[in-house]
Amino acid sequence: MIKRVLFACFILISSIGFSQRKIDSKFGKGIFNVISADSSWSMKFGVRIQSLYVGKVDMNDNTGFGDSENSFLIRRARLKFGGFAFSPKFTYKIELGLSQKDLGKVSDRTNFAPRMILDAVVKWNFYKNFSVWAGQTKLPGNRERVISSANLQFVDRSMLNSGYNIDRDIGVQLRHHFTIGKSFLIREMFSFSQGEGRNLVQKNLGGMQYTGRLEFLPFGKFASKGDYVGSDIKREEKPKLSIGVTYDFNERAVKDRSNQGSYMMFDKDGDGENDSYFQSNITTVFADLMFKWKGFSVMGEFALRDADNVNPTALDDAGNIHTGTVKVGTAMNLQAGYLFKKNWEVAARYTGVAPRNYTGSSGYASGATVQQVGLGLSKYVVGHKLKVQADVNYLMAEGSPDKNLMYRLQIDLHF
Repeated sequence: MIKRVLFACFILISSIGFSQRKIDSKFGKGIFNVISADSSWSMKFGVRIQSLYVGKVDMNDNTGFGDSENSFLIRRARLKFGGFAFSPKFTYKIELGLSQKDLGKVSDRTNFAPRMILDAVVKWNFYKNFSVWAGQTKLPGNRERVISSANLQFVDRSMLNSGYNIDRDIGVQLRHHFTIGKSFLIREMFSFSQGEGRNLVQKNLGGMQYTGRLEFLPFGKFASKGDYVGSDIKREEKPKLSIGVTYDFNERAVKDRSNQGSYMMFDKDGDGENDSYFQSNITTVFADLMFKWKGFSVMGEFALRDADNVNPTALDDAGNIHTGTVKVGTAMNLQAGYLFKKNWEVAARYTGVAPRNYTGSSGYASGATVQQVGLGLSKYVVGHKLKVQADVNYLMAEGSPDKNLMYRLQIDLHF
């Protein structure tokens, strides 16, 4: 499948390149953008590359510096397509991931195929300020997750996002917005999805997932959708603020992090293979904000995940009791930065994660608050389309002498 996609893109690009025609497009606006002669459809094609270096050093209060590790990888490599069909009010977006990090783990739930499709969604502005989305795309969850990985203020997202986000799913979304007075903008979003994440090809195992989000922008819209862009790239001349709240309910979820994480499985018939699933109603709540003014930006988020039964149980055919684990807890992320006139930015971030009833992703004990403090430096050559970013992050956990120092350098290119 991957070879076919790459071959099709090669033929498409080659047909343009070999003809030696100039493309009416600026850097960062897509490799090309075409509109049919009768204006009945359009398509824009773009690519993204993120090359990343990561270094880590284990530290201990008693022994000092310990083991270290270094790695180079292609963090993201993607193809993007978008445009409209039949009418400018009917748009579409397709995004394909080609790197190993993008493809993720395969399973029988995806027919053991690489999870190449990130987004495949159509959007119809069917009446005034109402739009309906259908397909696979990001749910209206926490702000940091909805911000494109190409537009981040740091090299990558925080531990809050990695542990609590609800990411992408397949379903339908209804969106609406209205304005009070001259500038107070309110957005409403509701999603109805299958609840098991992206690229599922088997029937749904549990219930459905329901997500609702409200956003309040008291000072009006940000420039160039800046409420979903890290850093104040546009240098807002007037203060801009966006406050968002999300409530997500995943009915009879079979994964340990709502529609993310691992399937909660056990061996029901005693054949030595995990073939049945625990289920639990899982609730996730987010509250976040984005503030920008004259190069200064602040983003804050809070996340909470809970479940009706954090340790669901089930009987196997022999009458034995098996117990699963839902990864619940809370997290907070705060970050701020200032963009200088020559497009250098300094930023700082604090993240605190408090897992409950399970061992945290960093290996620390249940109930221990894990904290990470980070400093970032970015050079925006052409905004977020061409940039170099570096950050240093110090990780520590309550009750543990072990610490971790991580330093990263990344180059991001986005046509």
